[in-house]
Amino acid sequence: MFRYSFFFSILFLTFSCLSQSPTTNNTPIVGAERPAHYLPLLKDKKVAIIVNQTSRVGKMHLLDYLLSKKINVVAIFSPEHGFRGDADAGELVNSEKDAKSGINVISLYGENKKPKTEHLRGIDIVVFDIQDVGARFFTYLSTMHYAMEACAENKKSFIVLDRPNPNGDVIGGPVLEPQLKSFVGLHPIPIVHGMTMGELANMINAEKWLKDGIACSLKVIPCLKYTHSVTYNPPVKPSPNLPNLQAIRLYPSLCLFEGTVVSVGRGTESPFQVIGVPDSSGEGFSFTPKSIPGMAKKPLYEGKKCVGEKLDKVQLKGFDPSYLIKYYQISSEKDKFFNGFFNKLAGNTSLQEQIKQGVSKEEILASWQKDIEKFKAIRKKHLLYPDFE
Repeated sequence: MFRYSFFFSILFLTFSCLSQSPTTNNTPIVGAERPAHYLPLLKDKKVAIIVNQTSRVGKMHLLDYLLSKKINVVAIFSPEHGFRGDADAGELVNSEKDAKSGINVISLYGENKKPKTEHLRGIDIVVFDIQDVGARFFTYLSTMHYAMEACAENKKSFIVLDRPNPNGDVIGGPVLEPQLKSFVGLHPIPIVHGMTMGELANMINAEKWLKDGIACSLKVIPCLKYTHSVTYNPPVKPSPNLPNLQAIRLYPSLCLFEGTVVSVGRGTESPFQVIGVPDSSGEGFSFTPKSIPGMAKKPLYEGKKCVGEKLDKVQLKGFDPSYLIKYYQISSEKDKFFNGFFNKLAGNTSLQEQIKQGVSKEEILASWQKDIEKFKAIRKKHLLYPDFE
């Protein structure tokens, strides 16, 4: 009897392992989880890190991991949403001291968006490890750009611990027009660029996009088991209002609503998965934004019933202007629909006019295809992983 039980136990365990192995084996290994490739570079150096809540080595924060390996971390730089990722979008992030380690945390979101010379004095290497979502207006990319620039100016080394792009399987949207360059768009790339932060760092350096064409001493620690055909689901939410993969996938298309009168669900439990406008008498799907600490302290239309749509099952790939077109067409106040932030987010002056003039989705998408093809040719030179095409 024992022999039969033992046999079936082994058989069960074998099948269990086999059933689990594809998921385990195909899970990308992020740069931070390849310490043999970067710890030797940090040994006996004074290190600064640019990190937030997504900066993990397994379940351990990168800061704690480096300290456990006796790496001399002397400064922490924090991006939009802060070191712990609990500040609202656009909320000023103050410099502070990390309570656990006692290391100074220097904000790069607020009045100061670029490390100053005094911040880098005595530092040898700056390490960047933040999960991006693959949209040009997501400000972690601008933070990396300015940090690279500061390192180039001050002769410091810069290391990117790369992470997969959860929107890395597609390219779309208008390419940034130079006159609309801002912190929500610094580079001549489409809204959805299909690149990782490591690939973008290589592009920024090689294409001379830093100030005065300077280049920093750059090293990228790439991911393993990643291709641009993979749809990657980040284990930690990249920002307070992107709580899951559905929100991340919808974000490139819905974020432009932040430049309109339409709510994207900030102040609900489903941000970037619902859209709507105030309508106390309307029927159908509705939501009422409220203050949610750590997500949205003062959301648009707080306390007002909004009627619109729930998009938790909708599949939008890349940048799709369908909902922008639809909500402008049904708006009763078309003269107030867009605000001054729209063109800056779009990085484009014609999209707003195309929507106003009733240009079709297909014509809009075709209007920037030549620019996208030029971008693809540049992008191809800097890819670290197999492409989706």
